[in-house]
Amino acid sequence: MTAFDPNAASGEESGVFGLPHSPHEAAVVLVPVPFEATVSYGGGASEGPSAILRASRQVDLYDVEVGKPYEAGIAMLDDPADVRAWDLAARTAAAHVLARGGTHGDPALVASAASVDAYMERMNGWVRSTVDLLLSRGKIVGTIGGDHSVSFGAIEAHARRHPGLGLLHVDAHADLREAYEGFAWSHASILHNVMARIPAVSKLVQVGIRDLCEEEADQIASSGGRIQSYFDAELAEARFGGETWAAQVQRMIEPLPHDVYVTFDIDGLDPALCPHTGTKVPGGLSFQMATSLIAALARSGRRIVGFDLTEVVPAKDGSEWDENVGARILYKLIGWTLRSRA
Repeated sequence: MTAFDPNAASGEESGVFGLPHSPHEAAVVLVPVPFEATVSYGGGASEGPSAILRASRQVDLYDVEVGKPYEAGIAMLDDPADVRAWDLAARTAAAHVLARGGTHGDPALVASAASVDAYMERMNGWVRSTVDLLLSRGKIVGTIGGDHSVSFGAIEAHARRHPGLGLLHVDAHADLREAYEGFAWSHASILHNVMARIPAVSKLVQVGIRDLCEEEADQIASSGGRIQSYFDAELAEARFGGETWAAQVQRMIEPLPHDVYVTFDIDGLDPALCPHTGTKVPGGLSFQMATSLIAALARSGRRIVGFDLTEVVPAKDGSEWDENVGARILYKLIGWTLRSRA
C-alpha cells in the first residue's frame, strides 16, 4: 500500500474500486457470478459484476461514515468462464419455457426446465465451494450477481460456519415461491429454497417488500415467526403517521441474531436508482434509507458475516447509473461489514 495513492484517479486496468490488492492480500474478496438463466422480465443482470467493477473505479475511497474500508484490502475474483458457459446453456434451454410462461405439463418443456435446474445446481455448487474456500482462508466474502438465484450457495457456505445465522433481505419481492415458471431454482424462489433447504438459517427479516403472491403471503404467515416481512406500504403508512425511519430500522433489526448475512437485491431501492433492473416496482428505499439500515445493523453490536448484491443491470446506452449506485451500495456494505467486526 505504500505506493498506492487513494486520492488519485483509478486506471482502467486497476482492480475493484481502483485498488491494487490481490485476493491473497485482501481482507474482503468479491465473487462475481454472471448468471441469470431464469430471468423472465428484462435481462442483463449477468453483466452486473463487470459493470460494477468498472463503475467502482469512480468511487472516492474515503467515506464519511465508514472511513477507509480500502485499507483492509478489497479484491474481486476474475470473471468465471465456466459460470458464463453454464449461464448461456441454461438460458438457451430456458427460452422456450419462459416464452410459454411455464411448463404446463408439456414433456419437452418439463425436460428443458429440468436441464436449467441442473445447470443452476452446478452454479450453486461452484458458488458454495468458492465462497467456502475463501472463508476457510479467513476472508470476508461478498457475492455479486447476476440474478438473485446466485445467492443460495453463498448463504449456504456462510450458514455452515454460523449455525443460527440471520438474514437481512432487502428486496422489492419476497422471493418465496416454491418454484416459478417450472424452475425449482428460480430467482423468484431463492428465499424459499434458503428457508426450506438450509435449516441453519434461524431468521429471515425482509425489508422493502412490495410485490408478492398469495403463496408467499401464506408462507410468511405460517413460518411461526421465522420469516418477518416489513412491507413497503405498511412502513410508508406508519411514517406518514409520524413514525421515524430510525425507529422502524430498530424494529426491523431487533429480531435478528448476533451473526447476520445481508442479501441485497438492488430492486429493493426506489426504481429511480436502478431503472434498468429487470423487475422494477414503484416505492422502495432511498439510498440513504438503505445505507442507514446497514449502518444500524453494524452499530447494534451484531456481526455482518457476509453479503451479496444482485440484479444490477447496466444500461445499454452506457449511462452507467445503475452500476454507479450498485458500486456505492457495495462500498457501504463492505465498510459496515468491516466496522461490525472491529
